[in-house]
Amino acid sequence: MKTKLFLFALLVSSCLFAQRTPETIESKKLGTRTFTVVTPASYATSPEKSYPTLLVLDGEYLLDPFEGILKYGAYWDDLPEMIIIAVNQNNGETRFADSEFDQAGFPSGTGANFFEFIGQELYPYVDKKYRTIPFRMIAGHDTTAGFLNFYLYKDNPIFNAYISLAPEMAPEMEKRVAERLAKMTKPVFYYQATGEGDLKEINEKAAELDANIKAVPNAIFKYQNDAFKGASHYSLVAKAIPNAIYFIFDGYQPISMVEFQDKILKLDAGYTDYLVAKYDELEKRFGFKMKPRLSDFKAIEAAIMKNKAYNELLTLSDYANKHYPKTTLGTYHEALYYEKTGNYKRAIKTYQRAFTQEPIREITKDFMLNRAEALKGKPDKPTEEAPAEVPTETPTEEKKQE
Repeated sequence: MKTKLFLFALLVSSCLFAQRTPETIESKKLGTRTFTVVTPASYATSPEKSYPTLLVLDGEYLLDPFEGILKYGAYWDDLPEMIIIAVNQNNGETRFADSEFDQAGFPSGTGANFFEFIGQELYPYVDKKYRTIPFRMIAGHDTTAGFLNFYLYKDNPIFNAYISLAPEMAPEMEKRVAERLAKMTKPVFYYQATGEGDLKEINEKAAELDANIKAVPNAIFKYQNDAFKGASHYSLVAKAIPNAIYFIFDGYQPISMVEFQDKILKLDAGYTDYLVAKYDELEKRFGFKMKPRLSDFKAIEAAIMKNKAYNELLTLSDYANKHYPKTTLGTYHEALYYEKTGNYKRAIKTYQRAFTQEPIREITKDFMLNRAEALKGKPDKPTEEAPAEVPTETPTEEKKQE
């Protein structure tokens, strides 16, 4: 009996935490290579969901700090869950062989083979075995940080975001990276970090690249450079990783109090449009659909109520019905509109529709029916034109991502 309980507990716990899977691939270019794939906590319980990927070079020592930040951010819904691919490169001189380049500053020998291995062998393997989406990130440190820049030399690079930590650059890289970023036709995120106590050559090259990137006119890429005072070649990694991840996924977070006060409340109109644009931009930028957070609906509702823009409750209701059909959310916003505009009879009827719908958080059937009961006997306010009826049909439920 104890054995069965232990196995059950083990099964439950495996569904609650990220899973590490050691992988081996027989490369035609490099021979046997090993790597680790980390799937997020929801991977086993959400078979309909696919994830962005982060390729971590120097995986033996960079995996843990990256995984820790991503797990922490995902716990608070500040960062999306993602699949991490950590490539092992620290056996002997592997990382240096993988990053080999010629005198002209281009991948050569085993470096060229490793460059092709990532795009032609490793990613096809991962994409076939795991549920991935095309948004890809890559990260490296010193030698491998320099190497990852080579992917920007391609006209259609396979990565969307680059995290370069104390890069040791190939010849002309400080010029070529900026030139390539200037020619990008798709959104690209580029992050670079250095430490004050690092080697002079590393910091000088990074500073030159920083100046060249900042000089690019009309840039469509997103860029951030951090030069950490007092940081060494190694301590900068711990400082840079959270900055890099939060820089790339800026805007992913739920609406904060600062965003609410400084942006949303100051709008003259278009509160629901703000919410729609937020999630449309996330889908456009990262390639994954998200159900708008219930807390964000609450924030938009609060802004509408504070600024008495009651008509926008109807558009908020439509948006809620699109993403949370068959629930009380959209019905609540519609009923609230009728209540705030003095059409109490219609508000009562709308609140009562909740009897046949699924409750969502605090918007329970009792909550809705109690609001209807409180309005009984109140005469409708005279209006010049009665509010238009809102269709009660709800669209077909979309495939959920979570």
